[in-house]
Amino acid sequence: MTTPSPVADAHPYLRAASAGVRHHTRALSPRGQAGPVPADRAHLDVLHSHLIALHQLLDQLSASTRPPHPAAGRHLASAGTWLWQASAAVHDAFHLVPPVHEPATDDAECHPERLPEGPPVLTICQRHLAAGHLVRRTTTPSDLGRPARGHATACVQ
Repeated sequence: MTTPSPVADAHPYLRAASAGVRHHTRALSPRGQAGPVPADRAHLDVLHSHLIALHQLLDQLSASTRPPHPAAGRHLASAGTWLWQASAAVHDAFHLVPPVHEPATDDAECHPERLPEGPPVLTICQRHLAAGHLVRRTTTPSDLGRPARGHATACVQ
């Protein structure tokens, strides 16, 4: 029989991911610069990947929590919907940020491996479409269009 692990050690990968996001947030606005660094496509692609992974985690948690605790499962499902809305907004922003262009080269050949964002295959679009198929199986269009709201339960310390 194993002893339960302390709460701090229960989810080390999730804690590490959260710490990484906090570190990156602080690094985006280094001291001594005039202002924050604007988002580029690489940042938005990685952020979208993170949001989709969080959405999938919340989807699994809501599905496993709903049978024993229906109200908590509904709240987790709502949080997943809001994460989907956030990932859709990041996907839209990705397409509005202009791509980084390299200076023109002599040869007329196409070399996708030389592009700063990688090959012209839009992995963010593939990821978004794949996640969208799963979202539409479990979420109604009216749920997807509903604005985020706070919870109605009392917080207890």
